[in-house]
Amino acid sequence: MTIGKGPGLYPDIGKKARGQSLSIALRFPVFDSIRMWLDFHYRSVQNASVALFSDLLYRDYLNDHKFSVTTLTATGVAITSSGTKKGESFLADVNTQLKNKNVTTDIKVDTNSNLCTNITIDEPAPGLKTIFSFVVPDQRSGKVEVQYLHEYAGISTSIGLTASPIVNFSGVAGNSSVALGTDVSFDTATGNFTKYNAGLSFSTSDLIASLALNDKADTLTASYYHSVSPLTSTAVGAELTHSFSSNENSLTIGTQHALDPLTLVKTRVNNYGKASALIQHEWRPKSFFTISGEVDTRAIEKSAKVGLGLSLKPTL
Repeated sequence: MTIGKGPGLYPDIGKKARGQSLSIALRFPVFDSIRMWLDFHYRSVQNASVALFSDLLYRDYLNDHKFSVTTLTATGVAITSSGTKKGESFLADVNTQLKNKNVTTDIKVDTNSNLCTNITIDEPAPGLKTIFSFVVPDQRSGKVEVQYLHEYAGISTSIGLTASPIVNFSGVAGNSSVALGTDVSFDTATGNFTKYNAGLSFSTSDLIASLALNDKADTLTASYYHSVSPLTSTAVGAELTHSFSSNENSLTIGTQHALDPLTLVKTRVNNYGKASALIQHEWRPKSFFTISGEVDTRAIEKSAKVGLGLSLKPTL
């Protein structure tokens, strides 16, 4: 969608503080000309502002070996092949993206013989987006989603294409600084609510904070992100989660710093004693090499986990 202001949709609440959707290619100030990588699991509607922040706490931390390569045809078709080695197992998938005017089709085939298809119609009417998705051979996976964005509101409704579907509704009210929203799912087969969440976010030019009540009001999550120096992508962030049912707390703190315009270093630690670090280098435009490691400080005698990642993508 073309709207760059407003509260966005419910998944956007706290996303910038958690850092779950962006590549580090978005870490320097030429934001208006940079696009997100092929990832239709997170559909941000605030690209210009979200692009100010990289994935601080979670993305690109690897415990396995990953490889992906993207090719672009002369007609604009993008094909991305990915492979992941986990222990003795190897998982792979091929994703093809086709664009025709305002219609985008994503087709992914994986090693489990699943065929995942997403068809997105952008702006059939001002502020509107329609998404149709299904997975073959899962006959119950079909779903239609409609999103509507306004300067002060964002609404998303989806329904499964089955005889007794699950209906989901989420709504956000606010603006680009403050947003309050909810996310509810109802199973028409059982007559029960399968999900009800609520969230609040606050954003300024260098600070983002959010508070979310998830898992049917069982989990409370607070997220915080502060940009210390945009020129060097220096930032700090934290996420605190409390479970009311188990009375357990989880705290993760992370930081990042760009050694140069092409190299980023990130570290994080949690209250369980696990410390992680990674270094990612953009060795050519949009192509990255990543090495990361994790150690358990409470069991230092155990071997550290090391992950490697290589992503190749042609420049446009």
